[in-house]
Formats: sequence, C-alpha cells, structure tokens
Amino acid sequence: MRDQPEQQAPPVQRLRIRYTKRGRLRFTSHRDFSRAFERAVFRARIPMAYSSGFNPHPRISYANAAPTGSASEAEYLEIALAAVVDPAEVHALLDEALPDGLDVVEVVESPGGSLADLLQASHWRIETTTPRAELEAGVAAFLAAGEVLVERMTKKGVRSFDCRAAVVRLVVVEDAAGTPQLDLVLRHGVPAVRPDDVLTGLRATSGVEPGESPRLTRLAQGPFDEGSAVVGDPLAPAVG
Repeated sequence: MRDQPEQQAPPVQRLRIRYTKRGRLRFTSHRDFSRAFERAVFRARIPMAYSSGFNPHPRISYANAAPTGSASEAEYLEIALAAVVDPAEVHALLDEALPDGLDVVEVVESPGGSLADLLQASHWRIETTTPRAELEAGVAAFLAAGEVLVERMTKKGVRSFDCRAAVVRLVVVEDAAGTPQLDLVLRHGVPAVRPDDVLTGLRATSGVEPGESPRLTRLAQGPFDEGSAVVGDPLAPAVG
C-alpha cells in the first residue's frame, strides 16, 4: 500500500493582506501573481502553514482578483502561519520581497470567518477619451434599460448574461485635469460582472465608445452598504 502523506499541523495564526496592482504590473495574471507571492513568502522566510497531502502547498487563500489588465488599489488574500508573527513585520518583509507595483498596503490579523464573504461590491474608475456629453448620454441610456445582455468567453464557452443588474452606480466624473471618467460601483454576484462588461453594455445600448483601451482601476472592494451605496473596508474591525 502507498504510504500515507504526512499530516501538517493546523495553522496557529491567519493574516489578511491588502495589496495593489499598479503600472505595468496590472497586466500580471492571477496565476503569475500567485507564483510571485509564493516566491516572496519563501524569500521573506515567513513561517507559512502548509496543506496536508502528497504535494503540500503554502496555505494562501486568494479572494476576487481583478481581471488581467486592470489596475487595483484593493486586492486581498489571507495567509495561514505555523508561528505567531507581528503583522507589521510581515508587511515590511513582503513589501520588500514583492516587485514594485505589487505593493502591500495593509496586514491585519484575521478575525475568522470568510474573507470572500466580505467582498460584496467593488468601486471602479474608468479612464476614457470620450467627450463628457456623449458619455453622459450613454450612461443615461444604459441606466434606463431594464436589462442589458452581453456575451463573454468563459471556460465553458460563450456565455450571455445581464450586466445591468449588477450596476449600483454609474456616473460621469472628471479627474484633476478635467478629463471625463466613469465612476462605477458593481455588486458582486454570479456570474461576476466586470467593468469591461459594462463598457460592452454601453456600446450595445447607446453606441458610446469609451476610447481605445480604457484604463480600469479598482479603487475599493469590500462590504456593501445598500443605503449609502458605499463600498466599505473588509479589514476594518467589526463594529458591535
């Protein structure tokens, strides 16, 4: 009989980490990032807990990564450790080990429960080259539609779904230079609606083109307050 694999000890601490994808690193795929992060924890000599089985892996849980090509100020993951460490020390070690652009913003102890369950919505900023009046007309047509069907290639082939229902807020704003941009809040769901799906929906409902290769940046993701339509901080201490 084949030998049974060694059973690993359970983790003694879990840390939640917020990191960014900036500049050229926004083109890093989730698979490439996971490899880079595993190399970083190895170089930093962080005492990771490992899974049991014949091929143990460091216990890292990724949550709702941004699409490849999108910049983000709010990516999250959780690591499980075999020894108790100071979150501030882990923050410094990881930030040193990761390449510029993949920057650690915050490290906190996990209070338990599911990190993924806290990521209920995302706040996005979309840079465009479209005149403001044209953008506003397109946004009005999109928001007035009861349903906006779009298609996207998935692992199971081309899938059609409604991208309108996930849109909580879509308004035209301006940056410091006066360039019009789209400010978007998306509720997370199944299937997950992405900002590029909303841009496809804009084209379908109004013919508005947001310019060639518009830059997408996730500003925040976390718990969603239905009353204020504000995306909260998933690492903030629970109130009450």
